Parts: sequence; C-alpha cells; structure tokens
Amino acid sequence: MPDSQTNSAKTGGRHKIFLSYAPGVGKTHAMLEEAHRRSKRGQDVVIGLVDPANRDPVSELAVGIEAIPPKVVNDSPELDVDAVIARKPGCVLVDDLEHTNAPGSVREKRWQDVQVLLDAGINVLSTVNVYHLESLNDNIADIIGTKIKDTIPDQILRDAAEVEYIDLTPRALMNRLDRGDLYDVDRVTPEVVSFFREGNLSALREIAMREAASCVDEDLVEYRKDKRIERPWATQDRVMICVSSTRSALRLIRRGWRMGQRMHGEVLAVHVENGPIGDRERKILADDFKLAERLGIQTFTLKGELAPTLIEFAKERNVTQLIIGHPQRNRFQEILRPAVLAELVKALRTVDILVVATESPSGEA
Repeated sequence: MPDSQTNSAKTGGRHKIFLSYAPGVGKTHAMLEEAHRRSKRGQDVVIGLVDPANRDPVSELAVGIEAIPPKVVNDSPELDVDAVIARKPGCVLVDDLEHTNAPGSVREKRWQDVQVLLDAGINVLSTVNVYHLESLNDNIADIIGTKIKDTIPDQILRDAAEVEYIDLTPRALMNRLDRGDLYDVDRVTPEVVSFFREGNLSALREIAMREAASCVDEDLVEYRKDKRIERPWATQDRVMICVSSTRSALRLIRRGWRMGQRMHGEVLAVHVENGPIGDRERKILADDFKLAERLGIQTFTLKGELAPTLIEFAKERNVTQLIIGHPQRNRFQEILRPAVLAELVKALRTVDILVVATESPSGEA
C-alpha cells in the first residue's frame, strides 16, 4: 500500500499497522519478519511488547531482536512507554493495539501508548484485527453474536502511514485451529469454536479487505492532491446521488443503493445548500436522508454554488458513478438545469452520469 502523508507521519514517528480479520492469520509473524528485514538494513529495531500466545513460530522469530522488558502493573505485563522513549529506538514493535491496559496504568488503552511513542518521534509497527474498529462494533456483533469490548478509534487506522493487510483463507485458518497451532486444546472453548465458523470468518475477511481497500483509496486521493491530479481514478466504485430539496429523491436513492450493491461499492447521498429553504423543502430533504441512512448510505449537506460544489466533491471522493434526477416539465429543480448537467458532464469526464426519473408529484415511486 502506498504511504499516506498523515499528520503523525509529518510531525512524529511513522505508524505501520498489520491488519487482518482473526487471530492466527499471521499478523505478528509478518510484523516480526518486517523487523528482521529492517534490522538487516541497519535500522535500530526493538520489541516493545509482542504476545507469543504459546506459538513457537512467533517466539522463534522474535529471537535476535532486542526486547524492552514489559512494565508489570497489577501482575499484568504492559508496554513500558517510558523505557522505550528512554531507549529511543528507530522502530518499536507493539502487538494488539486494542488491548486495555491493567488498572493503575498511566493510560487506559495500548493505542494511546502507541500515540505517545509516535509523538516522541519513534516509528511503530503494530497489529490489530478489523473487528476491533469502533465503527464496526454493531455490525461485528450481528456476525459473531457478541459485542467486542476492546476497540480502537477508526482514525488510528486512517492516520497510519501504512496499512498492510495479512490474509489467509478461512478454511486454512480453521485447519490451523484443528491442528492446535492457535490454542492449546484446553483453551478451545465453545465460544472459540463458535467464533471460528467458516461463515463468520468469511464475513470478517470481506470486511477487513474492504477496510484495507478503503485505506488504499484514501492514500490515492492524497497522492492525487499532492500531485495536482484532478481526474478521479476508478480504483473502487463509488456512487454519488445528487439530492434536491425541491422534489423527492427516493427513487434516485433506491436506484443508487442497488447500483452500489451490484458493484460492491460505496454510496453517498449529497445535497447542496445555496440559499434558505422552507418547511416543505426541509421535510422532503429529511425524508430522503432518512431512507438513505436506513440503507446505510452516507449523507452530506454542502454549501456553495451547485455545479462547482458537486464537481469538487465528486473529485475529492473519487466518485465513479453520479446519479441525478430527470428534468421536470414544470418548475425545474436547480440541479436539473441543462447548464448544470452540461457542467457536470464536461468536468467529470471519467464519471458515468445517470439521469433517473424522480418521484411523481404524489410521492409515489
């Protein structure tokens, strides 16, 4: 994945996250292999905290890398942030970003410890599974049947200089579990067996792949900005629905959602405010956005001139498909004026623009 120029990367250490979808896929193994490669290139690399979890390959791979002794807090080994800063290595390895520190620790979460290290100018390699992302908590609970208590803010992933996705097929991971490569026999509880069902793992894997792809897409947007590349690159399908406050866009929203589902892409609903609106228009807009939110579509209200604002947003978000309403015979919506459509077509040459019949005056689809 290309490196993104984040604030933390500019002002402090660089953070690389090894992301996957379940325990045992190989995140820690990949992190240690990277540490050895960096050491061979002459970088000063140390282990801040790596959990071998009774896995011999991980313990063996950690040999040869200096380890900072953990700080024991209430009988629990925790990352010794002060010791790492005092040692000031070029790079430190920290497992399990989502970990909740023992009571009595200076900070509640390990990701907060990592932020302190980054602010001190120390590069960090870390690991996390996708189901620990805060925004996915409800979705993950629906999949695995239980809430995940240890979470990290999504922004930690977004701010990372680099995210590397570590993959393994669900069937191969289940074979590792059956062989005893992940847990001792006495640790394989009914809860563990329930989690490692192929359906669960496949769903989590797809989510992890999407998150990794999203990080790549954000990096490309930043790259295009840095290089002043205005034309969007269609690296991932993204549907943008243009919503007016003067006429219902329910039909457009449903069509856009179906397109997004077919393409496995992201869907956005956008309204541009360029003046005050009345109670009727406010209700139309509220109804449109309620449907969008029920379908899981992100909604945006922007301010500015109509066509330039839509064009700028479409370029910033790397939109590949744009949906607008069909011109009405009476009382044209501003978004549907031929001049506006012509501007969109001219400025968004790499974007497919679909003109769709809007709701009937009675509100029927």
